[in-house]
Amino acid sequence: MIFGELEHLYHQPLFDLISQSRAVHLQHWRGEEIQRCSLLSIKTGGCSEDCAYCAQSAHYSTGLEREELLSVETVLAAASRARSHGAARATVRKNRVLEIVRQVSQLGMEVCVTLGEIGPLEALKLKAAGVTAYNHNINTSPEFYREIVSTHTFQNRLDTIAAVQQSGMSVCCGGIIGMGESEADRLRMLEVLSNFDPAPDSVPINCLMPMPGTPLAEQSPVDIFELLRLVAVTRIALPKARVRLAAGRTRISREGQALCFFAGANSIFYGDKLLTAKNPAADVDVSLLRDLGLQLQRVTAS
Repeated sequence: MIFGELEHLYHQPLFDLISQSRAVHLQHWRGEEIQRCSLLSIKTGGCSEDCAYCAQSAHYSTGLEREELLSVETVLAAASRARSHGAARATVRKNRVLEIVRQVSQLGMEVCVTLGEIGPLEALKLKAAGVTAYNHNINTSPEFYREIVSTHTFQNRLDTIAAVQQSGMSVCCGGIIGMGESEADRLRMLEVLSNFDPAPDSVPINCLMPMPGTPLAEQSPVDIFELLRLVAVTRIALPKARVRLAAGRTRISREGQALCFFAGANSIFYGDKLLTAKNPAADVDVSLLRDLGLQLQRVTAS
């Protein structure tokens, strides 16, 4: 989609927008089903990048203690627990993961990894090890990107995504809202995502969780109707992608999350913590989904 089309969709009356996005969602997905994903961070802190939103950056004093790489056994146990609680996808972060990927993929879960910038050779190795998808968010518009990071470029992000696509892995790619960007920046981000070929397999929409010590520590929460409009337009622009409510759900009411599910979001992250940010407790999520009559996606063993 081009920017003008996205802008027209976004600014129409809210009920018209979410009615349209709901109709698109039901054409391509089971409306009562939600995928629950588990995020396993196997190495924390000490990152050399200066992303303004990230508590793991070595450029900022956030009080985060650096943790060394977890063992294969520890990660596998965590993935097994997540699968037993209904997680259908495990997202694994950080380096030296080929053996971990091989083990987790044998559990019958989708394996999505996020390792930063990679090239064609690294992508092929990950694909051969059993990686289902690669997460590499573009985060915001090309124009606003330089405002949140200086240690790499927006084009660097696109180059990694191209390498992933060439390897045959699917792409998990979305962004973060609430960093000081405009609504136009959010739509430009979505314009880039909707023109990927092939389209992203899933689109995480993160609401900024301000971290003490980072440049964005004082940012205000995103207005729920702005989030709802973005979810709805994302569903229309990318009808076959999973639209994933990611970070920031602790700042969204039950009613707000319900509206987002109705508008087309059909995936959430499971677990009390997403990297360094709080996440709703598992029993809170189960209660919400039950009250809404929604079901978790079934995990199919391989």
